Amino acid sequence: MGIRVQVQSERFDAGQLLNAMSGTESDCGAVASFSGQVRGGKGLIALELEHYPGVTEKALLRIAQHAAERWDLRQATIIHRVGRMEIGEEIVFVGATAPHRRAALDAVSFMIDVLKTQAPFWKKEYDANGEHWVEARGEDDQAAARWLDEKEEMSA
Repeated sequence: MGIRVQVQSERFDAGQLLNAMSGTESDCGAVASFSGQVRGGKGLIALELEHYPGVTEKALLRIAQHAAERWDLRQATIIHRVGRMEIGEEIVFVGATAPHRRAALDAVSFMIDVLKTQAPFWKKEYDANGEHWVEARGEDDQAAARWLDEKEEMSA
């Protein structure tokens, strides 16, 4: 099983990451991924993500390992950017390979939903009025809660 977790300021190519996961395991019929990017709207110019070095990587690793064990994955990848990003730039890539599609799709959904609440990232938005920190959203907590119960809490 291959697990890759990385936090970086540099841009990445989601297509290249997905291609690198494809065709590497003879028993895998499924490769699934999610790529998130900075969306415009409501006057947003850019966003900036900060993190707690060392702690963030450990949290992402726990999430990827949990997914790999729960869904019998062959590969689990989480690449997350930090620093300033402009509209349209990719923020996060999550990928999984598994023998069957449901496992790969569920694992990717789990990883992105859980990292939104369990990995220590802080988001600042820039717009025409200046900059402001973004509070956690209730819908992110609800998305993570559908995968976790109190016993599975994966706090950093």
